[in-house]
Amino acid sequence: MPYTTHTQQAIPSSSVDEQALAQAELYSHLESQAEAVAPTQDPLTARDRRIIGEIIEVQPESVRTIWIEGGITVWVQLVGGGRLPFDRDWFAKRVAEVKATLPETAVERNERLSEELEKACTVFGLYHGEINWLSFSTKLYQDGRFVGFVGCNQERWYARPRQYGVNRVAASAERVIASLGVRATVAA
Repeated sequence: MPYTTHTQQAIPSSSVDEQALAQAELYSHLESQAEAVAPTQDPLTARDRRIIGEIIEVQPESVRTIWIEGGITVWVQLVGGGRLPFDRDWFAKRVAEVKATLPETAVERNERLSEELEKACTVFGLYHGEINWLSFSTKLYQDGRFVGFVGCNQERWYARPRQYGVNRVAASAERVIASLGVRATVAA
């Protein structure tokens, strides 16, 4: 009586490598497609990452995210996959200490000034032209009419109604815009 013996053949390692590579490529493609359809918002700013990096003594780019668990533990997720737990109160204290000593970058300064300018423009019903980010200055308009120039240097806001002339200075964007004689819009 004849019988057949089946033997298992070994899969060549090159095909295993090719399959792993193809699988990784597929996952990468799916991840990029998902990001294109529903981009995730990063809750951490570059400044947040600098502060956290300073506290835990890592490069800011290696901090992926943080969260609080149970109102007690702050978890820091690293890009490489590790997680570090910290006491919430200790972490909050260290954040305040580092924030007080960490200098603001030029980009962070411009973002802060831009937000303040946008709020002030909303109060007065103004809009501005393109911002010169190097000197942080721009032109203000109301209903298509030129109102004046506004900018900020050395943490002092300035404004003037004409290209040349004396600057009017104030501690905030709202106050310096008011010095141009513009009235705040009244909500109906």
